Amino acid sequence: MNSIGLLLILVLYLSILFYIAYWSEKRSHSKWTNNPYVYSFSLAVYCTAWTYYGSIGVAAESGLSYLPIYLGPILIVPTWMVILKRIIRISRVNKISSIADFISLRYGNSRFLGALVTIICVIGILPYISLQLKSISDTFHIVTKTQASDNIFTDTTTYVCLTLALFASYYGTKYVDASEKRRGIVTAVAMESILKLVFFLIVGIYVTYFVFDGFDDIYQKASVLKDFDKKNSIGGITNGINWFFLCILSMFAIFLLPRQFHTAIVENNKETHIRTAIWLFPLYLLLFNLFVFPIAWGGNILFDGKGHNSDTYSLLIPQFFDNNVLTVLVFLGGFSAAISMIIVSSIALATMLSNNLLIPYGFIGSLENSSQKKNNKRIVNSRKIGIFSLIILAYAIYRIFILDYSLVSIGLVAFVVIAQLAPSFFGAIFWKRGSKNGAITGMLLGFFICVYTLLIPYAMGLTKSTSLFIQEGPWGIALLKPFQLFGLDYLEPIPHAVFWSLLINILSYAAVSVSFKGNYRERNYAEMFVDIDKYITNHENAFVWKGTAYISDIQKVLQRFLGEERTKRALTIFNLKYNVDKDITTADARFIKFAENLLTGHIGTASAKILISSVIKEDKISLPEVLRILEESQENLIINKKLTDTSNELKKISEQLKNANLELVNKDIQKDEFLDTVTHELRTPITAIRAASEILHDDDDIPEELRKQFLQNIISESDRLNRLIDKILDLEKFETGKQKIYLSKNNISRTIKNTLDSVQQLIKNKKISVEFSSASTEIKAFYDEERIIQVIHNLLSNAIKFSADTDGKIVISIDENKNNIEVKVHNNGKGIKKEDFEAIFDKFYQSRNQNVKKPIGSGLGLAICKQIIEHHKGKIWAEDNVVEGATFVFTLPNYNTAENS
Repeated sequence: MNSIGLLLILVLYLSILFYIAYWSEKRSHSKWTNNPYVYSFSLAVYCTAWTYYGSIGVAAESGLSYLPIYLGPILIVPTWMVILKRIIRISRVNKISSIADFISLRYGNSRFLGALVTIICVIGILPYISLQLKSISDTFHIVTKTQASDNIFTDTTTYVCLTLALFASYYGTKYVDASEKRRGIVTAVAMESILKLVFFLIVGIYVTYFVFDGFDDIYQKASVLKDFDKKNSIGGITNGINWFFLCILSMFAIFLLPRQFHTAIVENNKETHIRTAIWLFPLYLLLFNLFVFPIAWGGNILFDGKGHNSDTYSLLIPQFFDNNVLTVLVFLGGFSAAISMIIVSSIALATMLSNNLLIPYGFIGSLENSSQKKNNKRIVNSRKIGIFSLIILAYAIYRIFILDYSLVSIGLVAFVVIAQLAPSFFGAIFWKRGSKNGAITGMLLGFFICVYTLLIPYAMGLTKSTSLFIQEGPWGIALLKPFQLFGLDYLEPIPHAVFWSLLINILSYAAVSVSFKGNYRERNYAEMFVDIDKYITNHENAFVWKGTAYISDIQKVLQRFLGEERTKRALTIFNLKYNVDKDITTADARFIKFAENLLTGHIGTASAKILISSVIKEDKISLPEVLRILEESQENLIINKKLTDTSNELKKISEQLKNANLELVNKDIQKDEFLDTVTHELRTPITAIRAASEILHDDDDIPEELRKQFLQNIISESDRLNRLIDKILDLEKFETGKQKIYLSKNNISRTIKNTLDSVQQLIKNKKISVEFSSASTEIKAFYDEERIIQVIHNLLSNAIKFSADTDGKIVISIDENKNNIEVKVHNNGKGIKKEDFEAIFDKFYQSRNQNVKKPIGSGLGLAICKQIIEHHKGKIWAEDNVVEGATFVFTLPNYNTAENS
């Protein structure tokens, strides 16, 4: 493919990524950008061009030696539920935005320590960024079959570098608060991680199953190549030790690389996302390594002795078979792996440079009296310039130093440099005695060993030379050979440097920490970091400070960075959280910690301390006093927790009493209403009986026919009164639990048929047609037949009353499923209003949607039906989706289910 065509594809690809970042930034709270899968895939920024190309090169040249770099993270990932969660909590409550801020804060807001961590990270990561640029340049020329240009203006990498620098400086500095989430960048990185994996799997499948005939075929053909057996085994104990140190190195890298800290800690929205990451991220690494061996040894088979760079076999193989589409896809995958690392690393490093070098050692004085707008603009611009400058500087290193080195060699050197942060980093969260002086001493000595054993030889290009410095050591002292320091001659250069640098680092960190006391602030933060779970909710309470400070002075400092409105809002939140009177003028330790946290995201931990210290007067505190205050604080936290729990219990009990009281009031009201209704319902038949009786008593001349009519009325009303009393007594028994039901196995079809027979005359009188399809089917259920007859009789009576005046129809159906039988009674009269669906089962309730002439009824029938069905562990309701008429449904437990339960 020609250069112009590939550049156009790159422009289109970058445009899509830019759009994804823009879209995600606008929808930062969308489930598409804020979910555990985006978080987990963003962690795959770990897989750079080194993974994409370099692993294949190592596998082709050294066999299985590529595995330790991935085994380390896979082995350590299960601990994330403890370690990573703790780091996330510490960072969240302290508004930490970089690994330099994290370490600096733990050791007493040390400005020097923050700067030292930043310098180590820059020295370690800049060549690593250069390595990514080298991979882009090398692979571009392979795909286009062109030669690299010595002129930077005709070098394609120059323009790619400028584009990435502009993109990262724009999207990476959207917020002045560096601890804010950058959903645009994270989502774009996650998408790139998916694409590079997919493209890598595609080329792996192509090489394995299309170029060759599966894994066995590749293995058989590769096994005859020179040193195949030797390369593809761990080897003896020496190689095992080398593997061990490489695994340790990669374990540290997954925590300490600035880009990993940024994606895993700073960009974490929810701790629960870790649950997905602990299985998805290792799965991602395993999938990425699935086809490394086939591609590497497939390339060795095809290009044995032809002098090709084994790092680029994934491109050379499809190109060898003229598969241009796959070649371009593989290139885009490697391009994604490189640019995601460049972007995230440059953002993380620029934040560290701004917060730990430029501001605390540069223009912090000029920030003290500037306006919020000017301060924020200067901070953001410093980060923009930092990102842009870092990428350009990495490009310069690429042009000057990196051209002659392999991807893996530079990547491993970067890992060793970053590993010098490990003792102070892990000591920060697990060891309270760790001190600032111990951390500084350990880092400096470890970094010096790293420079001596790796950086100097690599910078001079002497790794394979016959230089006296390598062969004999400086001044001919054999014990000082950089690759065989103190006579250790069986480790390879990288494991050798790891062993000595970390050994000296750990020993000096521990020795200095236990030999010299740290200041009170170091010990204060040690308690807060190590015991973060105790202080997570009220961490300001654990901050120890003594002196004189005024809220108004601190408020002025905050306004210069947060603005007046946000500062007022923050103060309101603080006052509400700790129940502080807003009229109080003096600041306590909690408020000073709160103010430092607000500034930390903008200017870093060290600068936040400097600015707050400039407006307060602090008294010295002895270490025993710190421990005493912390102990009292812990006791107060426990007491407060107990008081809070007790208060919550009292609130719960109070709520229950309130609900019980309301229930009693409601029951009292219901009782009154019930008595009123019962009185009214009883009065009606009694009044009719009395009236008829008085007429018969007072008038002896009533005709015989009329006398019989009055007597019939008395009998009818007496029956009505009797039925009403029976229903009231039934309802009272059910509601008080006095009513018993006697379950037996019955045939519901027969029960319905018998009930139908009892109302047959009423059905004929109204000329209603009845459809009952299950009359001849035997369906068993457990129920009290007398009571269920009462339910069915009530439902049928209602259906008869409310059926259409002409062509009235009642439909009865039975459905049986695994758990229940369901009986439906439908009539084609007027429907039920929505507001009546629940109320119709209340006592004495009669629907407003009845015929013009109100049918006779007590209003207790459905209420009793509900009680009977619920005592059978069933349900009764009126269906709300009936087109015409009304349908009542009730369920009873199925006989088979009840029998087996």
